[in-house]
Amino acid sequence: MTAPLYHLGRFCARFRWVVIALWLAAVIGLGAWAGAAGSQEADSLSLPGTGSQKATDVLNERFPSQSNGSSPIVVHAAGDKSLTTPASQEAISQAVADGKADPEVSSVAGPTDTAGGGAISKDGKTAIIAVTLKQTITNYTAEEAQRVIDRVEAPLEKAGLEAAAGGQLGQKATPPATDKSEAIGIVAALIILLLTFGSAVSMLLPILTAILGVGSAVSIITLLSHVTSVPTAVPALASMIGLGVGIDYSLFVLSRHREQLEGGMEIRESIARSVATSGAAVLFAGSTVVIALCSLAIAGIPIVASMGYLSSIAVVVAILAATTLLPAILAVLGPRVDALRLPWLHGRTNKAVDHDNSGWARWARGIARHPWPPMLAAVAILLVIAIPMFSLELGQPDTAAGPPDAETTRAYNLVASGFGEGVNGPVIVAAELPGKSTDQADLQKLVKEISQDPDVASVAPPVVNSDKTAATISVVPKSAPPADATVALVDRLRNEEIPSALKGSDINAYVGGATAAYIDIADEIQNKLPQSILIVVGLSFILLLIAFRSVLVPVQAAAMNLLGVAASYGMLVAVFQWGWGTELIGLSGDVPIVSFVPLMMFAILFGLSMDYEVFLVTHIQEEYQEGADNETAVVRGLSRSARVITSAALIMVSVFAAFVLSTDPTTKQFGLGLAFAVAIDATIIRCVLVPALMVIVGKANWWLPKWLARILPKDSIEGTDYFRRLDAKGSGGK
Repeated sequence: MTAPLYHLGRFCARFRWVVIALWLAAVIGLGAWAGAAGSQEADSLSLPGTGSQKATDVLNERFPSQSNGSSPIVVHAAGDKSLTTPASQEAISQAVADGKADPEVSSVAGPTDTAGGGAISKDGKTAIIAVTLKQTITNYTAEEAQRVIDRVEAPLEKAGLEAAAGGQLGQKATPPATDKSEAIGIVAALIILLLTFGSAVSMLLPILTAILGVGSAVSIITLLSHVTSVPTAVPALASMIGLGVGIDYSLFVLSRHREQLEGGMEIRESIARSVATSGAAVLFAGSTVVIALCSLAIAGIPIVASMGYLSSIAVVVAILAATTLLPAILAVLGPRVDALRLPWLHGRTNKAVDHDNSGWARWARGIARHPWPPMLAAVAILLVIAIPMFSLELGQPDTAAGPPDAETTRAYNLVASGFGEGVNGPVIVAAELPGKSTDQADLQKLVKEISQDPDVASVAPPVVNSDKTAATISVVPKSAPPADATVALVDRLRNEEIPSALKGSDINAYVGGATAAYIDIADEIQNKLPQSILIVVGLSFILLLIAFRSVLVPVQAAAMNLLGVAASYGMLVAVFQWGWGTELIGLSGDVPIVSFVPLMMFAILFGLSMDYEVFLVTHIQEEYQEGADNETAVVRGLSRSARVITSAALIMVSVFAAFVLSTDPTTKQFGLGLAFAVAIDATIIRCVLVPALMVIVGKANWWLPKWLARILPKDSIEGTDYFRRLDAKGSGGK
């Protein structure tokens, strides 16, 4: 790839204004298009072969009016008010009528219509108006969902009643905001880049390319939400990943360009070589992230597959920005790339670094002299942090864990206080009826059997479709949707109570609804996690084998990455599942670890860790190939790369950690988990474990069977041989 990237760099430098104009047109055009179209992201809980999916299929085929489910508009009379007064009753009746008049609403059940999902609490202070839409929630934008909510809530609020929307409708209308997180992450990155370069212009370049890249990626994802299912967590996740890798990738290319300019290289030649060398490393590392994310589709879990390939869009755009937009901007700036210097910073940051006598060189020599103690200490630290991982339990998003002033949180809390937590996550039993006269008796027997379960709060009467081929039964657990007791209840319904009640009948019944669907997804992910890990590890091994023409380097990298991921899982369990310090990140207690978070984190982290692995080992390999012995090569390679690795990691940690400020607990889990994992990867793993292990292994690091050596590509990632040939012809620098 060296030659094509070299020519790409020269092209972007030569036609710089055209490249910049195309980028701006794409960013502005995509942004305007996405803004006009709106977003339709929603969590698709389909999972072929599971009980919840069978329940959904029955309702879609035989009872479509029930297939979309209902969302509660919760009404509460605060203080000395009551919902039983004539004024309150009139407001509720008007709200129901206004909701029914909306063209997107299929039905609205008032508080007294219990069969339709309505309810009123015993104290007469809280009521539920159940709103059912004509289409699935994925077909609506946030603005359309808010319009329905406003229409129902307006008469209630006019009468002085508190109203809050929950369920899918409320979640759709109030997507998690990440603007504050993005801004804080960008400010932190600006400070780090300013300290790194000592120049305001150099500081702004990686930020500018990353922001334009993220803007384009999020616009593309928004547009794709109209043609495919886009999970609600994807925009925040794509922004998080896009900012992190976008800044890092541009940083690597920019750092190489500045070093070459200081060495006297001509500007356009420097740009071309930066794209061909650091750009090649960016392409390799970024492709690894993309492959790791897209490989999640092999697990066969639709929501995870969607999150994987949609999030990878941000990485692809970041690669394009670093290898096309940034070179064009560098060509426009020319020698002014180091302009607006801060003298007290620039004098320090612009000095030629004596790698052989730097602090990192002393650190590397210390590890090389006594590799065993630091290696064992690092492994021990990671293993201790990883211990909680063995208690990992996968759950579902917990609406109650959101900010107290969020509408969905208020709705959840009002329902929980008025009716019990289980009403927030009813379990739906969908039954296929053969159309016999005994169907009603069998359904009543099923209701009686379910009602006797100690963890069931209530069971609604069966609702049968017009042609009597399907029925639904709403089961309200006593426990909250994410609770272990709810999971156990779903299991008993499927394996004990439904088979027992319907024994000898021709009715087939399946347990579904959002609560059961999340349970099924968690179970499936738990089963598929080992398989997904093996796939990602295998792909990473092949890529590193090609990159470094070594068998042991990929094996070491896989082992180190697994240790790092295990430690990050342990931290997730300790903080979120056990509740250690959750108040410090804006949560009031422990929350479930959302089922898809560990799987997504694994793919992202394995891809991102390749970035630092490639940067470190490439420098070590170059020293070794130039004649240094293994120990010296490790010392020099670490001393040359550690500063850039730790600076780049600090930026990524800052960006990821800023997303802990998001109001969404799932985004908090991604942000804290990724920030912690990158921090330990760039410090404990890359600056201690990897060099110590490579010193211990010695020459065997570069062992490769002869038969394999013949079939693997012979050029390095950064094209060292290509430029040796180019310079030998006298072309370099011209």
